[in-house]
Amino acid sequence: MNNIRLLLKYFAPYRWSAVKNILYNIFSALFALLSYTLTIPFLKILFDRVENATHPGNFQFNAYYLGAFSKYILSAFITNYGQTGALLLVVLIVIGASLFKNGFIFMANNSMAFIRASTVRDLRRKMFDKILRLPLSFFTDARKGDVMTRISNDVQEIEVSVMASLTMMFRDPMYILIFVIYLFISSYELTLFALILLPVSGWLIGRASRTLRSSSLLGQQYLGRLLSVVEETLTGLRIVKGFNAEEKMKAQFAETNERYAKVFKRVTRKAYLASPISEFLATIVVMMLMYVGGNLALHGAGNMTPDKLIAFLIVFSQIIQPAKNITTAYFSIQKGMASIDRVDQILDAEEKIVEKEDAIRVTGFNDSIEFKGVWYAYNNESVLKGINLMIKKGQTVAIVGKSGAGKSTLADLLPRFMDVDQGSILIDGVDVRDLKIRDLRYLMGIVSQHPILFNTSFRENIAFGVETVEMENVESAARIANAHDFIMETEQGYESSVGESGNKLSGGQRQRISIARAIMANPPILILDEATSALDTESERLVQDAILKLMKNRTSVVIAHRLSTIKHADVIVVLDEGRIVETGTHSELMKRKNGFYAKLHSFQAI
Repeated sequence: MNNIRLLLKYFAPYRWSAVKNILYNIFSALFALLSYTLTIPFLKILFDRVENATHPGNFQFNAYYLGAFSKYILSAFITNYGQTGALLLVVLIVIGASLFKNGFIFMANNSMAFIRASTVRDLRRKMFDKILRLPLSFFTDARKGDVMTRISNDVQEIEVSVMASLTMMFRDPMYILIFVIYLFISSYELTLFALILLPVSGWLIGRASRTLRSSSLLGQQYLGRLLSVVEETLTGLRIVKGFNAEEKMKAQFAETNERYAKVFKRVTRKAYLASPISEFLATIVVMMLMYVGGNLALHGAGNMTPDKLIAFLIVFSQIIQPAKNITTAYFSIQKGMASIDRVDQILDAEEKIVEKEDAIRVTGFNDSIEFKGVWYAYNNESVLKGINLMIKKGQTVAIVGKSGAGKSTLADLLPRFMDVDQGSILIDGVDVRDLKIRDLRYLMGIVSQHPILFNTSFRENIAFGVETVEMENVESAARIANAHDFIMETEQGYESSVGESGNKLSGGQRQRISIARAIMANPPILILDEATSALDTESERLVQDAILKLMKNRTSVVIAHRLSTIKHADVIVVLDEGRIVETGTHSELMKRKNGFYAKLHSFQAI
């Protein structure tokens, strides 16, 4: 029920379209009923059983008067135009009623199509916006393939299974209600008998669909794993081939694919069971009604006549298809609920990085960055322990230490990719949690060890973080980053595509585009994850030169892997197991013969 509520809240902006859909469905049901009940006068004319009516009586707004008035019109028409003319009149009325019925069905479906398309669009947008708001720590555990499955396949499953089924839920109950009212007026005894049989068949159908939701959830999970295997294989294809691991990846994919296929077959089998079960049960109900109604007509009981029985059975037969639709919709909704659960897990995920309502605007960096008693833990395991550090404006501070010492975590806390568990980080004396997040991140430029480029042009990648783009500034940033020459060697220059993740470029070229992007943003604070550790000598020289230009007149926090690159840093901070164990300049730290930094330096010097 909560999941239905979750879905219905997305209907809220389109409630007027939903109201129109219901009204159109009511009108289509009324015209459908009119066309079906005209079988009674048709049969009466055919078998010459039309009663002679000279006057309908005084007007009354009830079923009795409507029946008397229709008998009067039919009788008068036969008198004037004969039985053939009366049959033609009935046929023309049925055609007109059918035209109106189908016209209203089209308008109802058109309204529902708007609701479906708009709701699914909103759902995808909300999911994507939520993904952008979630902290980086969320994606440490979540598989990218599974997240992609939720925003694509799961939302599509909601559209196909749930939204399409809600179309039937909006329409078919209207038909059933209006038809049942007519059936009660026609013969309440036979209608009550029919209504006793329907809940029994509904209970049998419900039992068959009980396990469908859990099976669908399992199937979507396996599909997420399947896409994760594909995504990881494509990302690491060079390693897969280099280590002759094709067969290993084939086996991994085949195993996951086989599990998904088994669950999919089970889900599909149960879904296909809905229509045969409901049709078989409907046949039993109709046959029993024919038997009971036939007895009533033969004995003249309950005001039942043969022509009324035929009309009754025709109208009741029109209830069967809407009832089957509701049954099918119930199966589909149960199947789609698994996808709603998975989408809900994303939408309800905790947003740990939240901006305060009265967050402070900040437009520049004036004095210092200070870490005061900072603690941070991941999965209850402390990564940073009591960090105290002051970084003055204009300083270059290098963070060094063994792998897993907490270097990257320390840097990630500064732009609030994560928040501290204890302590605080201050910029110009203000806690970063009190600042507007966009303003805080505008103060910083990030150049990572593994540059992230997007599958667009050089120009768009360089100007990625800038709202107003002038080509002159893009070209200037590329020149400073030593990237202009190789960009101009491409066929379309700055409009050339860099490829998926920059795969058309070398490692050094990708890094220089990343540096040009930081230069273009012109931030006062730089966070540099050692950008030259995986490059050849020539590329390293060009990138290092670009980095020195980038760092000029800026405050820089450098995560250093190769100690030779940070000898000229103003302060070197040595981390070990989440604690600061040494600070000082290169020369000061090297004088400590048994110091941690000196040992690290000696290891790299060998």
